[in-house]
Amino acid sequence: MKKTILTMALLCLASWGSAQDIIPLDTLNWDIQAKSYVLETYKGQEAVYLQGGSLSLKDGTFLNGTIEYDIYLKEVQSFPGVYFRVNGANAEQFYVRPHQSGNPDANQAIPLIKGITAWQLYFGERYSFPYEYHYDDWTHVKVVVNGDRAQVFLDHSETPHLSWQLFHEAKAGGISITGGNAQGMHLANIKIDKNNYELKDFQPMDRKPIEGLVPEWQLSDKFDEKLLDDPSKVDGLIKGRKWGATIAVEEGTAANISRAVQRYDDTEGNTVFAKIEVTAAKSGFKRFEFGYSDRVVVILNGTPMYSGNNRWRSRDYRYLGTVGLFDAVYLNLKKGKNTLLLAVSEDFGGWLVTGKFTAPEGLKIK
Repeated sequence: MKKTILTMALLCLASWGSAQDIIPLDTLNWDIQAKSYVLETYKGQEAVYLQGGSLSLKDGTFLNGTIEYDIYLKEVQSFPGVYFRVNGANAEQFYVRPHQSGNPDANQAIPLIKGITAWQLYFGERYSFPYEYHYDDWTHVKVVVNGDRAQVFLDHSETPHLSWQLFHEAKAGGISITGGNAQGMHLANIKIDKNNYELKDFQPMDRKPIEGLVPEWQLSDKFDEKLLDDPSKVDGLIKGRKWGATIAVEEGTAANISRAVQRYDDTEGNTVFAKIEVTAAKSGFKRFEFGYSDRVVVILNGTPMYSGNNRWRSRDYRYLGTVGLFDAVYLNLKKGKNTLLLAVSEDFGGWLVTGKFTAPEGLKIK
């Protein structure tokens, strides 16, 4: 009996690896981690009803090829999608937002970087497109991956709806497909073809960079945001930090702290210092425009100057908290070397920092 089960499993894995057949929805092929799930026939298809979880393909890795599946969407807030090239807490991802049907952000191409999907940085027409979803039939999703590029086709379209540059170095990894989070949805007809990775009319959208940004930031190790509550202890907090990592601006918009710091691990803390050294030719005020996610405390030469909250829904229920130069502070720089720190705390949607001096004349920034 055990030999028969093993043979069946090997045959299933061989069939999806050869790229032709639907991968059976069973626990031989999939690791199902969900709040609840049901394997059943739904709307004429052999399907899995998945609530609050995911299907992860067992014993297989994916580098290039085509991933296809059907999903029966509901008009509710949810983010069903596919992770591919999963390596630990890093992956590439595409998901849909059925509650945003017809809107410019009806879907999202995005990386998972050390456990964080920074949609507050990777947003706009470069990574999403308007689409009218239907809720009375299956929606077909097709993702084609080739090297450092990917495309998505919805509902058997012959032309791509989105083309984008991938975010991680090309490395084979796992595949995981999610349903509707707390809102359960049905998935069916999952196919993986490693031999079909031809891209069509690959034309990714450009994104206009913000001119004059500080190009790099030095980062401290993590610490608990609550340690910033007492201004009299900030100097000791700064002196107790370890430094080393440097991050560069991406997308011409902001630096992604998650590139260098693991937010979710066994080490406590949700905050880092992002640092630049500013050498001024003379003393005086300089206007510094900046952006961050999710919260910030601005500290000049050891003195807290400003705090702000840019978290998702921090201002109203529609507020996204996307990053940009939406805040500013007038810094009273001394002649010579000044240390500017932004203590940046992260909850959800991206751990980000950016900034520029509006009149950088007479300043050297390191």
